[in-house]
Amino acid sequence: MESLMVVLVGILVSIGTYLILSRHIIRVILGTAILSHAVHLLILTVGGLKKGGVPLLSQSDGPFTDALPQALILTAIVISFATTAFLLVLAYRAYKKNGSADFRELRGMSDE
Repeated sequence: MESLMVVLVGILVSIGTYLILSRHIIRVILGTAILSHAVHLLILTVGGLKKGGVPLLSQSDGPFTDALPQALILTAIVISFATTAFLLVLAYRAYKKNGSADFRELRGMSDE
């Protein structure tokens, strides 16, 4: 199961990298979102599935479940959602001001 997740992370990273290298601003934003999802899956895969008790000292004497990967993923989801929302608003504003979402046309004056 872990090897399947690693393959999925690799596919998502390659798709995200391909979209980030595009000239259209919406594809770049989608590429960053897909790349952030790949990182979430990578953290989940590296953290692994651990079976154990609740990490409270008075509950059990056996092994404890590590909650750090889930906390990191939750934080990363919130940050990537905020970044994606900000980039979408920025792209909308650039499109309304310049009339295009292509990076070649957003570069500036043609005589520069």
